[in-house]
Amino acid sequence: MNLDDLQAKAETGDIDTVLVCMVDMQGRLMGKRFTVSNFIESAWKETHCCNYLLATDLEMNTPDGYKSTSWAAGYGDYVIKPDMDTLRPVPWLDGTAMVLCDVLDHHTHDPIPHSPRQILKKQIARLTEMGLTPMMATELEFFLFEKSYDALRKGGYRKLTPISGYNEDYNILQTTREEHVMRPIRNHLVAAGVPVENSKGEAETGQEELNIRYADALGCCDNHTIAKHAVKEIAHMQGHAATFMPKWRADKVGSAAHVHQSLFKGDTNVFYDADDRLSMSGTMKSYVAGLIKYAPDMTVFLAPYVNSYKRFLPGTFAPTKIAWSVDNRTAGYRLVGDGTKGVRIECRIPGSDINPYLACAAQLAAGIAGMEEGLSLGDPVSGDVYHMTDIPEIPHTLLKATDALRNSDMLRKAMGDDVIDHYTRCAEVEQEMFDAAVTDWEIKRGFERA
Repeated sequence: MNLDDLQAKAETGDIDTVLVCMVDMQGRLMGKRFTVSNFIESAWKETHCCNYLLATDLEMNTPDGYKSTSWAAGYGDYVIKPDMDTLRPVPWLDGTAMVLCDVLDHHTHDPIPHSPRQILKKQIARLTEMGLTPMMATELEFFLFEKSYDALRKGGYRKLTPISGYNEDYNILQTTREEHVMRPIRNHLVAAGVPVENSKGEAETGQEELNIRYADALGCCDNHTIAKHAVKEIAHMQGHAATFMPKWRADKVGSAAHVHQSLFKGDTNVFYDADDRLSMSGTMKSYVAGLIKYAPDMTVFLAPYVNSYKRFLPGTFAPTKIAWSVDNRTAGYRLVGDGTKGVRIECRIPGSDINPYLACAAQLAAGIAGMEEGLSLGDPVSGDVYHMTDIPEIPHTLLKATDALRNSDMLRKAMGDDVIDHYTRCAEVEQEMFDAAVTDWEIKRGFERA
């Protein structure tokens, strides 16, 4: 949809509201609802928001320690500028369109470096200078529940009953029972310009997966963000709740957001080499070697919360080790499509709670480093990687991952010191909030016996 299309829809009364949205540090849509007449008159050029939106936690608290903004600095404004290439209808909301925005400095109109969309754009620009286009796809896994968000919140999130009673991986009978939620998700997203390929049941009670077509890196992350938002809204409209929390119960499998990636030059996949045993070009091998070498550095961007690390358990299809393999779901990185022109690498580390812009930007930065350093790729591992003692582990706590991020020379060079300091502080805040909490587990364990 372009501005003329929107004007026509406004004149017929089909659209009366435009959602003007930026993406926050947590990957959520934040913004304003404009009357369509005001958007067409002026807001399509720019509007404003408080700069605390890129310095909060999940609860929208305003923690200290951010260089970019603070109480002392008065919490000023950012400019949010619509990217009109993202303007689209929102079919699941009556009379509504949506546009995604870039975040700019209020005075200079320069991009805000720690804005998630800008962080990804910077890595894309580095590849563009090399004549390359990153192509990516993210898988969205989530759980659906019998009750609504409101009902579960009022009940203290204590009686969480999934929408199905058994593992529904690929199960057509069970997913038919969930079509009142999943069918509108698929169809509304397609109508909104998000190229959904399919949905399926995943390997747990009430767990779903939504797959979206491969796209350029920015388009991939835009699609992911809109889709995640739509899942929550459409589930709510049907009287259900959906969660992208990666580990909502200890005895349930977690939810992932696997990232598939390759590099193209024009229409050619430069990861492909017909003469290689696994169809991997030298470029791809160096790129993947960078992913392996710098996996600890970027883990915070793949697992941003304390809960994220509860997912990394053997035998759950979530990786625990930093290794690559050929079509092996026990490894952190899986080679997919060997022997075809669609050869690519899948990162299986991210959970469903990622901010896709940060996760994909970190992957690209590591891959670029691998190419720039001319890294050599070791042999793939085979078998059950979970129980291999000679393979390095993924950082298994947020504390360890935060230390790796803080001390990452590669990411500081790729993204800038201010960006890394900003997201290091974000991770510290998450850990501080958890450390100050008293959990149900502690009370049950120690109330009487301690």
